[in-house]
Amino acid sequence: MKIQPIQYIPMLMLATALTSCVTAKYEKPEITDNRLYRDMTPKDSTTIADIPWKEYFKDVDLQNLINEGLQNSVDLQIAATRIKQSEAALYSAKLGYLPTLAAEATYTSSKLNTIQGQGVRTHSETFQLAASASWELDIWGKITSSKRSALASYFQSEAYKRVVQTSLIANIANSYYSLLALDEQLKITLNTIKLLKENVQTMQYLKEANIVTGAAVEQSKALLYSTQISVPDLEQNIKSLENTICFLIGRAPGSIQRASIAQQVIPTQLDYGVPAQLLSKRPDVMMYEYAYRAAFENTNVAKASLYPSLTITGNAGYSTLKNLDNFFDSANLFANVVGGLTQPILNHGRLKSQLRISRAQQEEALLNFKNSVLNSSIEVSNALFAYEKARDKNHDRGLQIESLQKSVEYTQELLIYSNANYTEVLTAEQSLLNAKLNQVNDKLQQLQAAINLYKALGGGVN
Repeated sequence: MKIQPIQYIPMLMLATALTSCVTAKYEKPEITDNRLYRDMTPKDSTTIADIPWKEYFKDVDLQNLINEGLQNSVDLQIAATRIKQSEAALYSAKLGYLPTLAAEATYTSSKLNTIQGQGVRTHSETFQLAASASWELDIWGKITSSKRSALASYFQSEAYKRVVQTSLIANIANSYYSLLALDEQLKITLNTIKLLKENVQTMQYLKEANIVTGAAVEQSKALLYSTQISVPDLEQNIKSLENTICFLIGRAPGSIQRASIAQQVIPTQLDYGVPAQLLSKRPDVMMYEYAYRAAFENTNVAKASLYPSLTITGNAGYSTLKNLDNFFDSANLFANVVGGLTQPILNHGRLKSQLRISRAQQEEALLNFKNSVLNSSIEVSNALFAYEKARDKNHDRGLQIESLQKSVEYTQELLIYSNANYTEVLTAEQSLLNAKLNQVNDKLQQLQAAINLYKALGGGVN
């Protein structure tokens, strides 16, 4: 009897019903708490994470370094190989829907004693050429869940590559700005040394004029020497940071082409969107979500493994007990089809243990996902606070440097024309140097906070 296509509908409905009874449908975890950003009230979905990194970082030298890093980074290359591995695993999982097909050629020679062969046929030879196919029906959704798990793992490997990329961009930018800050601090220190040398000469002249004592001269020299001592450390830190950047971009140690920190423009509009966007913007959050999805589908596979598997096996080919002269005659054709249910019995306990393991792994993956969301919110909050507090120091730091500059000038004049203490001059000069160095650190903090916020929101993917 010929089966019409409409007759398959009840069977398909039955298979769907059986699948839904065993395997669960995946539901993506959602973020419902908009208070994840501390003391911040989300206004809209506008976020700096949508800005391409080439537009966010406007320094051409920094853009070139990031480009070089993206092309040469070993970590990115490793991440790309993980994508290839998961892609191959996904292809293998998709093949689970197809029957297995094998070809075999066999030759059998058997001999019997006279009694067993009844004196008629004591020796026989069998030649066989056949193809066999086996197909497991996905009645419990085990194969489908395996494919979905492999697909989630594939997306997880892609998300991991984006994690590496965003981290690489942020690390290069942070190191670059730190290098510019060291350059500026070295410049300030060298200029201060020049002024301190002049101050030593002044002190010597004042000593000769009996205005100050020899102690004033030696104290001014000590301040000069202590300032000079910081130069080798700054130079060594600059070399080390250059080498660090070279490592990040996959280059042998050497100098780095760069601008100055004075040329860097600090972003003033840092939109951070709403916490729910972390699910689609932060690649590490996405990576943990895909890991949870893979674990969820693996639990479905473990459930389905407890139920009987329905397998259809077929064989067809040629077989003969005679010689090979007429091997491909139609009389030598054979074929058989066997369908069977296999219910695990002795290993049922092992499969139940595997199910418990899968459920525990699924729970662990969900906790890792929730933890990644919480960690992301902390990173965003910390970056926002760091930026704001560094910005708040700008005005007062400028006033501090202005006052210290005047203090140095006034105390120097008083030392010459009045009876001011020379230690006041040295203290004012030391305070002015520290304030200028701290002002560089203030700008560096703002630049790095802007980088860290960009990364924390998921920027740097495109």
